[in-house]
Amino acid sequence: MPVDFALSAMAKRSDRDPAYWRRPFTRWLEGVEAGWSVPLLLAGFVGIWTLYLAVAYHGAGLHPDVLETWTYGRHFAWGYPKHPPLMGWVTGAWTSVFPLTDWSLQLMAMTNAALALWFVDLIARRFVCGHKRLLVLLLLMLTPAYQFHAQRFNANAVLLAVWPLATYCFLRAFETRAPLWAIAAGLTASLAMLGKYYSIFLVASFALSAIIHPARRAYFSSSSPWISTAAGLLALFPHLQWLAETGAEPVYYAATHVRADFLTSLQDAANFLLGLAAAVSLSAVTWVMIAGYRIRRLARDFAVSDLNLKLLWHIAIGTIVLPFTTSIFLCTDLPSLWALQGLFLLAVPMVCSTRYRIERFYTVNAALLVAGIAIVAAVIAAPIHAFYRNSHGYEEGRSFYHQAADELTRLWHEEMATPLSIVGGNDSLGLAVAFYSSDHPYYGDPFAYQYSLALPRQVTPERGWAALCFDDQDDCVEWTERMAAQAGHYVRREISIQSSLFGIPGVRRNLVAFLVAPLREPGSAASSLATILARARTHALARRSTTARRAGLFVVIR
Repeated sequence: MPVDFALSAMAKRSDRDPAYWRRPFTRWLEGVEAGWSVPLLLAGFVGIWTLYLAVAYHGAGLHPDVLETWTYGRHFAWGYPKHPPLMGWVTGAWTSVFPLTDWSLQLMAMTNAALALWFVDLIARRFVCGHKRLLVLLLLMLTPAYQFHAQRFNANAVLLAVWPLATYCFLRAFETRAPLWAIAAGLTASLAMLGKYYSIFLVASFALSAIIHPARRAYFSSSSPWISTAAGLLALFPHLQWLAETGAEPVYYAATHVRADFLTSLQDAANFLLGLAAAVSLSAVTWVMIAGYRIRRLARDFAVSDLNLKLLWHIAIGTIVLPFTTSIFLCTDLPSLWALQGLFLLAVPMVCSTRYRIERFYTVNAALLVAGIAIVAAVIAAPIHAFYRNSHGYEEGRSFYHQAADELTRLWHEEMATPLSIVGGNDSLGLAVAFYSSDHPYYGDPFAYQYSLALPRQVTPERGWAALCFDDQDDCVEWTERMAAQAGHYVRREISIQSSLFGIPGVRRNLVAFLVAPLREPGSAASSLATILARARTHALARRSTTARRAGLFVVIR
């Protein structure tokens, strides 16, 4: 306790007469209400962590999840086979403006994380002002959600920005009961559902927190909740119609997480809570050090805090308890990373409920901690990671994506003298070739070993197709070779590729390429095409009944 009082006294002295090197930071804190401090923080955040990604993954390709979102986004649809469409829409919109490069999609991922923090600030400023707003963001930056989780832009990461936006609109609709905010709440809730069906827990938490709020009668007797419901259902209608017309593939994919073992599901649910605790551990320790002896006032301060701040706290509880209990009841797995987009619901009430003054000394220290971690990550950890992966590789083969795409495209041009329009075979390699090849072929059914996204109608097998498998993935090689043999004339090539980083040779891996020649006889093209498609679809249905992980390939259960 004496240490806490001594630290508090030092903090007060520092606020009265800050050290010379602290003065730029105090001026930054003073600019919060002027409107430039938060954008400056977020711009620095995007810059340093995009640099980290560029260095750490130099010489390697993007994660297959990111490549998958781009593949979805190549054409607009109201739904896609594995997930709802939002991640594809976002990536498609981004790449319509930015180039198809690694740094572009890395920038997209970190921009999404910064946008998420901006929406969190919109919520926080309703309850606090000044540098306490920055403290909320800094504590969140000490969690892995907005850097490491965000870098793999997929159906989970896209929710980082959508959840706080939906929460802000719901909060405004609850406070004002104005029709425009009610519409916004419904639309953003539907947007969250279009990101991932897991968002049903957020929407349900909105309803439950409103029910237990003291102002529930005023809210539910107004038109606000019913306008929100109508707007949300109307926005979801095209996707719901798509689900009905296409057999609801994303729902079946979500159902693959259902287990038959209750004990395993119970263990996963417990790990879900432990994972969340680990994710907030550094942030929590930092907050305890800031609060010091004043942490004893937490319960008392929260009891007299703003009722709508308690509303956020109840939403936070709902987004943890609801998936936890549902997982146990339905016997499903429940990774903690599925809930990382909701960590702001813990940080905002924790900081904003404080009734005492927090010295700027602590916020500056938190900013230095955040900046120090980011700089060490970008300058030291990122190069170490790049060199390590160059010599040890990745399970999904990211070290070879660029070389594999270039080599397959070169072989195709040499053999067929036409642009490559279809690529099949292994998921990660096929997605990589589609992205990195200069021809940008399409990857999907029925020539993909695992993937279930249909090819565009204008892309037909009569143009020929190529496929890649790692040579140690026997199932992929055997299946693809049967497909190639049934299609007609084909060429098989063995490819050996070695990763390289700044001229330093790394891990080596062998690939098998299949090149199926285009159909060149117009009179037989239609019948041959029909035969190829029929056989391909038969094999596709057969392989999707598989339920095992073989040779490093994750087979989707249908």
